[in-house]
Amino acid sequence: MGKNSKISMFDVCNYTIFALFTLACFFPFYYLFINTISNNDLSSRGLVMYFPKGFHLTNYIQVFKIPGLADATIVSIGRTVIGTVLTVAASGFLGYLFSKPTMWGRKFWYRFLIATMYFNAGLIPWFLIMLKLGMVNNFLAYIVPGIVSPFFIILVKTFIESTPISLQESAQIDGAGHMTIFWKIVMPLITPVLATIAIFSAIGQWNSIQDTVFLITDSKLFTLQFILYRYFQTATSLASLLQAGGGSVNLATIQTATSIRTTVSMVVVIPILLVYPFFQRYYVKGMMIGAVKG
Repeated sequence: MGKNSKISMFDVCNYTIFALFTLACFFPFYYLFINTISNNDLSSRGLVMYFPKGFHLTNYIQVFKIPGLADATIVSIGRTVIGTVLTVAASGFLGYLFSKPTMWGRKFWYRFLIATMYFNAGLIPWFLIMLKLGMVNNFLAYIVPGIVSPFFIILVKTFIESTPISLQESAQIDGAGHMTIFWKIVMPLITPVLATIAIFSAIGQWNSIQDTVFLITDSKLFTLQFILYRYFQTATSLASLLQAGGGSVNLATIQTATSIRTTVSMVVVIPILLVYPFFQRYYVKGMMIGAVKG
């Protein structure tokens, strides 16, 4: 009876701690959301904390009226999907190659790969290289630079080395080549770590804005994040001017710096939040097994 009581008490404490931790992770998103649909004047004064006050959807309506938003959304989705797929494929195959002792120049190329994680030429050389490669005002500027990621490749390599080598050896005895072994033997085994890489890559692609700022001047290639960033800059200035000028304005729905910031944040975050649950079950397994060789 005493033992069961201890176990029961442990379960209660365990569930309580995780419930509080979950609440702490969820509350920031909830706080952003209720401030986007509440009275903007109250929100800007920090009076909206736990429940929405003065419900309205004006902030979202204004955001969705931004010129070029639809095209920018398509560009962001395109770069995220294509970039993620190519990054996952390259990371998987290169990680497999680096796990093979018979790979030509394996030690040199692996050390060269690791060295790129520690040395960076800087912004100006990066821009000059991209300019010479014809990546200015080119959709490929969003895709090509991120295909090969040293961290992801190392993650996959370590994961593969933790799997039974006998599976690959048996396939080689049956006459299978490297491509057959990779696609039919290795790929099903490394699904968890590939899903983890897909999450990281998708978030990086979706939130990226620096490449658009420095390489893109064609409005047809602007990303959603860049459009929202420009909107945030201009709308914040306009909101400040309206409030400073006074006059007959509806403080409940007139946009403020707080309402613009929270609404833009929600528009950017929601797509990732919708995608993440589909990969979450692979996430922990991929990170734990890929990070430490078993």
